[in-house]
Amino acid sequence: MIQPPELYFNATAQSYLNNLNERLSFSKLFVLTDTNTSTKCLPALKELLGHSDFIEIICEAGELHKNIKTCSAIWSTLTEHRADRNALLVLLGGGVLTDMGAFAASCYKRGIRFLNIPTTLLAMVDASTGSKTGIDFEGLKNHIGLFSSPVATLIDQQFLKTLDQRNLKSGVAEMFKHGLIYNREHWKSLKEQHLNPEILIADSVAIKIDIVNQDPTERGLRKILNFGHTLGHAIETHFLETPQPLLHGEAIALGMILEAYLSHTCGSLAKEELDEITTTLCTFYELPALSDADRKSIVPLLQHDKKNAANTVQFVGLKQIGEALYDVLYSAEAIDDGFDYYNGITCR
Repeated sequence: MIQPPELYFNATAQSYLNNLNERLSFSKLFVLTDTNTSTKCLPALKELLGHSDFIEIICEAGELHKNIKTCSAIWSTLTEHRADRNALLVLLGGGVLTDMGAFAASCYKRGIRFLNIPTTLLAMVDASTGSKTGIDFEGLKNHIGLFSSPVATLIDQQFLKTLDQRNLKSGVAEMFKHGLIYNREHWKSLKEQHLNPEILIADSVAIKIDIVNQDPTERGLRKILNFGHTLGHAIETHFLETPQPLLHGEAIALGMILEAYLSHTCGSLAKEELDEITTTLCTFYELPALSDADRKSIVPLLQHDKKNAANTVQFVGLKQIGEALYDVLYSAEAIDDGFDYYNGITCR
């Protein structure tokens, strides 16, 4: 059984770190950073940790480095410093780092404890709170991974000051998703507060935790958290190999527009709600057109989605804003029509 992690926000998160030695007994303390968080976020963490000694492990930033090679480097450093099974690994970074660091910690010596400190909005509301870990493999997102919970997730919004506007907006996509699939009021509040989404972080996290607690290992209800991700992950993977890669939230926003269209044409989502979703996301994000060549690259990637079963691509659909359906099937023709719909609207 996957146990949900303890969750602390802002002042309580800071207090947790101030008293880390008293809260957790560990033989050695390691902090995993990337080339961004090492300079932008580690100084604040050092101040919160006070006199706690730790060994920093630095990896390259970005999705391109979320792979087994980077994990191998992490394991080598832990081994070099004689980390035993009572060591603690603090993960200081965004979704890429927390996914990968959690996977590395969960495999090292069959598992050492890790502590999530997400530094991006995306990681705060999504990657660091669901007990999923993973790395990319042979160009496929999160293809290798497992379920494993941190001892705690500490959300300190001071780290959001290190982000540019584009990365902040990337995180809002997952917050929009939480409203669309589960809570109409959250969607409405976010539309009103989109210039200041930070005030809704705790609400967004609560939605995800509620869903995860009902279905920790994604056998049923938890699948709805993948709305926008079946096409979105394929789009993200495709653009990763181009001169203009998309951020995760941008690809998911595009995926949500496409999958909302499919929900309307092949399901029960009302045209007025499709228009509301499309207008909101296209107002908030600047997204690329998808050429015929893009489509030909994106569609085959759908075959590797983790929700698939019996060689069928399984989607999440919307019944209405605030209510989702999982294990939905769409035809190749419907998906192609979705691309036509998207290219006929203005998100750029």
